[in-house]
Amino acid sequence: MVNNKTQPTTQTMEEPLFGSFAQMFEDSQVKVAAVGEVVVGTVIGLSKDHAIIDIGDKSESSIPLSEFKEDGEATEISVGDTFDVFVEKREAEGGIKLSREKAIGIKVWEDIARIQEADGVIQGRIDSRVKGGLSVDIGVPAFLPYSQIDLRPVKDLDSLIGQTFDFKVLKYNRKRNNVVISRRAILEEERKQLREQMRDTLEEGAVIHGTITNITDYGIFVDLGGMDGLCHITDLSWGRVSHPSKLFKVNEQVDVKVLKFDKETDKVSLGVKQLKEDPWKTVQDRYPVGSKTTGRVVSTTDYGVFAELEEGVEGLIHISEMSWSKKTKHPSKILDIGDEVEIQVLNIDADAKRISLGMKQLQANPWDLVSENYPVGSIIEGKIKNITDFGVFIGIEEGIDGLIHVSDLSWTERIKHPSEKYAKGETIQAVVLKIDRENERFSLGVKQLEPDPWLAAVEKYPFGSTVEGKITNVTDFGIFVELEEGIEGLVHVSEISKEKITTPVGLYNVGDPLEVKVINVSAKDRKIGLSIKALTDKPGEGSYVDYQAKEASRAPATLGDLLKEEMETKSAEDKQQ
Repeated sequence: MVNNKTQPTTQTMEEPLFGSFAQMFEDSQVKVAAVGEVVVGTVIGLSKDHAIIDIGDKSESSIPLSEFKEDGEATEISVGDTFDVFVEKREAEGGIKLSREKAIGIKVWEDIARIQEADGVIQGRIDSRVKGGLSVDIGVPAFLPYSQIDLRPVKDLDSLIGQTFDFKVLKYNRKRNNVVISRRAILEEERKQLREQMRDTLEEGAVIHGTITNITDYGIFVDLGGMDGLCHITDLSWGRVSHPSKLFKVNEQVDVKVLKFDKETDKVSLGVKQLKEDPWKTVQDRYPVGSKTTGRVVSTTDYGVFAELEEGVEGLIHISEMSWSKKTKHPSKILDIGDEVEIQVLNIDADAKRISLGMKQLQANPWDLVSENYPVGSIIEGKIKNITDFGVFIGIEEGIDGLIHVSDLSWTERIKHPSEKYAKGETIQAVVLKIDRENERFSLGVKQLEPDPWLAAVEKYPFGSTVEGKITNVTDFGIFVELEEGIEGLVHVSEISKEKITTPVGLYNVGDPLEVKVINVSAKDRKIGLSIKALTDKPGEGSYVDYQAKEASRAPATLGDLLKEEMETKSAEDKQQ
């Protein structure tokens, strides 16, 4: 309810005349506030929800207590307090409508205009997140874009809500009730001042405490207080660094050393590892060749694993140095990243920052005991682990395999491929033929389990003896005759008849029995010379002597040798042509 501030007076006969004129003068001094004007009001009374305000006008007015706020919070008021109020309108019955909130708004807009013109700052409290940025209370709602919040992107915007900061006014539009502010502009000015100071004080070699602002594949960026510096990945540690994020985190505090400072471009190169002495300078003293130590596996490759001996010092355990016995395709089958392993230092190249390490050297080499456990001539038994076209591999013990070459599978059989006679996983016996410790080779033989039939053939088929066999092959140069399984002899075409025969083909058939005379036998060359015409020779006629002279220039005594000779002859003729 609006009450008139002044009450009408009644003049009596006892009152002096000049009193009436004084009252009339006082009434004439009451000011009438204009609509739309901001004036000072005084609290002259309080009710439950309103404050009665006197602005020096003919009428008082009430304003809801909810309009009296300070920084968004309700303010306790008392009679006698003064506030700026806005005259909204005059009522028809003579009252006036006032607004505290609109007065504040008008005052804020005036401050905004003044602050922007003077390039000053205005304080505000961040209220909430809105599309594209934050809403800030500076007396009126203002918009703070994401790009103007800080010098760098802020990941946790919610942490800023409720905080109060100083802002620059970028632009405003009072009619649209729109204000755009910036905190970044203030930070950039502060940073510019710090940068100017750092140009004069920053020196190469100085150690500075900074904050990591960004991490990339090639290094970390550190805020030094006035400018950023880059610490390249190669300057983070004396050791291998797969990625900077493995060592550091954004916003982490770190000490760095200034390696280089270009005042013209403000580029600062930093180092972390330079805060410590290069461990490679004294690595040979701490890890002499032959010494034993422990390391932690930090990475694996196809050719081995890298083990960290200490911070900044890593060595390679080559796959060939991991085990005496295990033949693995990849080192990860033996060791995992993070494993602690006992190792021996094999070699050091401090200049190249390389250390060769070994694991198997701390274990007994099974090849050192092979000769003792499996002497040459001894018989062993094992399973076939692999079959190739050149032989069969037998598992002797963990990490040691023996090879039975195809030529040592049989004295007499012609084996084209070992798989014809053996199968993987089959258990067989073999004789130890040779052990090569240096090259880690173990040679075995199967045929050596039985006597060489050719040694017996020398005595069984002596020179001059007459024997009977079965024809196994007929060629232009002679007849092959099997005397027993695995023992074949050759009747050369010149030994078929005393009459000249150009070829026995057509005269003799495979499978037919044939009586022949032994005219030469050699266990070393595995050959038996046979003759048909010698069956009719008389003792002392020297036919064998003649045969010996001829034999030197004749074809070999086995089918394989003869075929080989023919191929060599043909090859020579082709070259001449």
